[in-house]
Amino acid sequence: MNNLREFSWSVLFTWMLLSAIGLIAIYSATQGPVSQFLPEYIQNNFFKQSAWVLISLFVLIAVQLVSPRTFIQLSYALYAIGIILMLLTLAFGTEINGAKSWLRLGPANLQASELMKIATILATANYLTSRRDISAENVRYALIAVVIILIPTILVFLQNDLGTALIFLALIPVMLFWSGLPYGVSLFMISPAIIVYLSVIEWYYGAIAAVILTCVIFFVQRRLWLSIASLVTGFLTISGVQLAITQLLQPHQIARIAAFTNPSYDPTGAGWNVIQAKTAIGSGGLTGKGFLEGTQTQLKFLPEQWTDFVFCVIGEEFGFIGAAIVILAFLFLFIRLLNMAGNHKHPFAQLVTVSVTAVFFVHFFINVGSASALLPVIGLPLPFISYGGSAFLTNTIMLAICLNMDFYKREFSIYR
Repeated sequence: MNNLREFSWSVLFTWMLLSAIGLIAIYSATQGPVSQFLPEYIQNNFFKQSAWVLISLFVLIAVQLVSPRTFIQLSYALYAIGIILMLLTLAFGTEINGAKSWLRLGPANLQASELMKIATILATANYLTSRRDISAENVRYALIAVVIILIPTILVFLQNDLGTALIFLALIPVMLFWSGLPYGVSLFMISPAIIVYLSVIEWYYGAIAAVILTCVIFFVQRRLWLSIASLVTGFLTISGVQLAITQLLQPHQIARIAAFTNPSYDPTGAGWNVIQAKTAIGSGGLTGKGFLEGTQTQLKFLPEQWTDFVFCVIGEEFGFIGAAIVILAFLFLFIRLLNMAGNHKHPFAQLVTVSVTAVFFVHFFINVGSASALLPVIGLPLPFISYGGSAFLTNTIMLAICLNMDFYKREFSIYR
């Protein structure tokens, strides 16, 4: 019987802190002085989120009673069930805010793509660590791992949920790198994301980045073919961005990009979100305007302030101090999870913990970046803080799995 002192209580307390902050922010956004003007289903968001937090707490406790080997044994079955749910969502799902990502189950909506994150991480980690001779350096094994991740990515993309698709794509370089992919190849895999971001601002920023990244890759890997591939991929990426902006993207997506680079481009339309978000955070000052006192929040200038822009609510009403507490709590969580991964002797546990950390980090980075106008508005929730039952439960289960494998790490043999 393990000593409860070995349990990572600091991670649990961080989860509780972030959940409490989320409930406070959601209450302010949906139960404030003028909440009577909001639709009833939005007014109920706080109560529904409170229920999900309670349910998730019981699930977190229940997961600690499971043997860590169960996650290996069930990984492929969970992946298959997840794919079936994704296909059912495509066929019979409910469309909300342009994304067909929800399955209606009685009074509740299930977002299958959220649960698919868990299944994909477990299945890919199981495959990459199933035998001692499997390594991401082997092209065949690496490609199979990529296919395992790409299948749900494509299904999510077909649901018109670009933000969640990016989360799945982010798993590819992270999981392959941790499984042995060389540094240069890993940098090559993430370089298109950097080039896309800079090319959206100005195409020549992307070109400069492509050249610099190619030089770094050559210095690290010393393979001419990889460097040439990096340069070609970089300029193809730049061309693809320009083609997408001018020909492929929907008008509202183009407007979002234009608003990111220049919010005054359409201040009452696409630029509205960015302007109001910056105004809310900037007006909070050091200590904020006070709970239920934020003008941008309470007068409903902020769009989707209980989900995508919940960080702005915190910044306006609790100021720099409140925003800093959230950021520091997430940084502590990331560092603690990476320490947990480093303490594991079992490669499956290492890979799962690192992958979960990557999912949380990408969500955090994109959400806070969008709220502070450093990134285009993509529409990803802030883990444990934004409203959303499926997302909250999924994130809690992922964290619970990490806590479970850390608690039982001495009994979790390297061998099967």
